Amino acid sequence: MFPSTQLSVGFAKQQNIGLDKENLTGAFTYNWIPKRNNTVKFDLFSIQYVKNINISNYFNVYRSSYSALNAISKNYTVPEEYYDDGNLIINSGTDGFLNDVLGENPTIFTTTNDFREIRSIQERKERLTENNLILASSYSFTKTTKTGILDYNFYVFRAKIESAGNVLSLLANASNQPLNDKGNRTIFDIEFSQYLKTEFEYIKHFELKRQNVIATRVFLGVAVPYGNSNNIPFSRSYFAGGINDNRAWRPYSLGPGRSGSQNDFNDANLKLTLNAEYRFNVTQKIKGALFVDAGNIWNFLDNIENEEAKFNDLSSLKDIAVGSGFGIRYDFGFVVARFDVGFKTFDPAVNTEQRWFRDYNFSNSVFNIGINYPF
Repeated sequence: MFPSTQLSVGFAKQQNIGLDKENLTGAFTYNWIPKRNNTVKFDLFSIQYVKNINISNYFNVYRSSYSALNAISKNYTVPEEYYDDGNLIINSGTDGFLNDVLGENPTIFTTTNDFREIRSIQERKERLTENNLILASSYSFTKTTKTGILDYNFYVFRAKIESAGNVLSLLANASNQPLNDKGNRTIFDIEFSQYLKTEFEYIKHFELKRQNVIATRVFLGVAVPYGNSNNIPFSRSYFAGGINDNRAWRPYSLGPGRSGSQNDFNDANLKLTLNAEYRFNVTQKIKGALFVDAGNIWNFLDNIENEEAKFNDLSSLKDIAVGSGFGIRYDFGFVVARFDVGFKTFDPAVNTEQRWFRDYNFSNSVFNIGINYPF
């Protein structure tokens, strides 16, 4: 069964971009092959600690949040020292305005809609700037019928289940660890994440003739927070768009739901993706492709209140976005260079009568450069 045991430890430090992060990871993993073409991976534990160093840079990085907050502030009487050249100063002005609206003793009273948006901006800021402690265990299973690189009729099935935070919850409760200002348990003054996550992926290739192939994929993933958490850490959440996803949207620019990608980096805890691609030979080395990508991300059973971003029931599937396009690939033998052009075919974020083929032109297309096939 070719069993192996792997112990890994890693440390990464990122500076001069974003919030500047330190990322400490570790894992103890078992791998084995119970049957031919079946593989199993069991993470007895994997730990990740993410520390944000430059939190004060938040509104410089997440400009859409800053723009929304700045626009709302101009509707109210705000202390002059919060402004410079007519805009909120980062950080004294933005933090001052947030505190004046959301603090224990507010001095600025807004409309209900503005208050909800300001509170949403503050909650997202807290989520993306907080340090994360994740201790998880996971089980992954993969089955394939592919017999070699020249096999063009095969399928791949992958399934994964991951549970995080249960051990830390037991330790924190048993040792009576302190609560933070949100009422959640902490370990070493860090709020730990607790969630259950599961993923399924099915890939099927059909060879028509002479290496002309129809390739399809279905992916479904959902992560549900509970216990000590009411949302999923950014590093474990889902995003939509990009070179291996819906190629008519850039990474993080699709969804959630029909909310219209209001943030700079849009993420959620439920994802559905469907892809179909017709691959054909142009020459021995040059390949062509026609593709259709569909899917989206949604917020599900977490603390997001925006109805346009939430998955409520099967009716939310009407928010699935569709992209289509074509691609050119060059086969070097050991690797494939890929260039795809995606067009927005159905955009759920715009008015109903404008959703189909509204931006189906080269000026609104998305160019994708990648290595090897997307699935």
